[in-house]
Amino acid sequence: MRGPHNILRLIRTGATFERTGAMEAVLDAVEAPVRVRVAARVLGWPFRWLGYKGDPTLPPITRAITALGPAYIKFGQIMSTRADVVGPELAGQLRMLQDRLPPFPTDIAKQVIASELRHPVDEIFSEFSEPVAAASIAQVHRAKLRHSGQEVAVKVVRPGIGAAFRRDIDAFHFGARFIEMLSPGTRRLRPRDVVNHFEKTVIGEQDLRLEAAAASEFGENTATDTGFQIPLPHWAFSSRSVLTADWAEGLPMGDRDALIAAGHDTTALARKVMQLFLSHALRDGFFHADMHHGNLKVAANGDVIAYDFGIMGEIDEYTRRIYAEILYGFIQRDYRRVARVHFEAGYVPRDRDEAAFARALRAVGEPIFGADASRISMANLLSYLFEVTERFGMPTRTELILLQRTMVVVEGVARSLDPQLNIWDAAKPVVSDYIKGSIGPKAALQDLTTVVQTLGRYGPLMPRIVEQALWERAHPEEARLTVVQPKPSVPLWLVAVLALAAGAGIGLGLG
Repeated sequence: MRGPHNILRLIRTGATFERTGAMEAVLDAVEAPVRVRVAARVLGWPFRWLGYKGDPTLPPITRAITALGPAYIKFGQIMSTRADVVGPELAGQLRMLQDRLPPFPTDIAKQVIASELRHPVDEIFSEFSEPVAAASIAQVHRAKLRHSGQEVAVKVVRPGIGAAFRRDIDAFHFGARFIEMLSPGTRRLRPRDVVNHFEKTVIGEQDLRLEAAAASEFGENTATDTGFQIPLPHWAFSSRSVLTADWAEGLPMGDRDALIAAGHDTTALARKVMQLFLSHALRDGFFHADMHHGNLKVAANGDVIAYDFGIMGEIDEYTRRIYAEILYGFIQRDYRRVARVHFEAGYVPRDRDEAAFARALRAVGEPIFGADASRISMANLLSYLFEVTERFGMPTRTELILLQRTMVVVEGVARSLDPQLNIWDAAKPVVSDYIKGSIGPKAALQDLTTVVQTLGRYGPLMPRIVEQALWERAHPEEARLTVVQPKPSVPLWLVAVLALAAGAGIGLGLG
């Protein structure tokens, strides 16, 4: 229920930050101006008694977020990778949200497994550990399959997590509507659509059958990727609330000191993480959309291991080409090209000035090139990008939310391994290879083949389409008066071309 009762939830959010002592840390981390600090104190202090107490053994920020619930935890996980935005100390506190949350009892996990798989845990596993990791949606146990002796990870959804999440997301919906009402200018950013997208994503994350399917598909797509591994699911021992998969052995990606001590090249790892993400997004259009430190390990041989496929991103071929052209334009510092691509794709309204937009993009891109990576403030960069999108009336594209968010998260992970990483240099080979393969004569021939194959599948319908078009041309008055399902007007020359193309496709065996 997204009614006014959610005002209490939003007030309680601020009160919880005040009560746990997290408010001051947040204001310091974002370098809030004096007026904002005063307003936060005035609004937060009177309602302090409404805030959740949380676990006093945790640091203030982690204590506040874990007390508030799963939706807040998800947000904290994202920010834990952005030390350049929230500062190293706060990022370290937020990193606890990734895999060190308080677990629920193992006995309850066993009850869930027995109920879902319809066999006692002892019949399925010869060994079953206490929780080895606990996150906002589920927790993981290390186990050994009785029939094969193989070590596996068993993921179990937290009981009651669905109701808790709905409570949080309802408040988010109410807040989005309230923001749009108070400030109509924010409707361009479509905050309600953003919340809807986030809701669908996390609800899907609670069905572990979907995660198993995503892991299976992702495994097929990346089977030939050098230096990359993923644990595959065991379907016979998985269900809606239980997922059994290969055990992934390696060092946590977030422990840079341990990686260096083990002899791993953190600079090479940083580049590899960035390039793997871009390769999956551009080449396959299907990518891991939750690549924070807690979902990445490094194997003994230096391979990157990714797991937890509850949130995956998918983008179509056309959007991938647009995205690649934009990235490549930035890499080449060709801001006119970047601006032109935005206008051609309809990302910017046609009535805006393309040259002015190109200059605005130059102001975003130029400070990056040739600068010391450690001196680039991502917070300032994103702030300026927001100003550019507002000035040129660009609406928020909800289908790219996961891609944009994951790009920020992956960059944060890469920068934690190598603070001097130049993201453009790391991205250039992957984007260049994709551009070469997707734009040019070879790509055009592939597109033509796809068109012919599609026409070939519709070959049996062509005679009816041609007959209808000829009849409408011969009997225009009757066609106008006949009540039929509306059909688009098709020129005869186009009908003939389509028919010939379809026939050619079938003859060539492409249909």
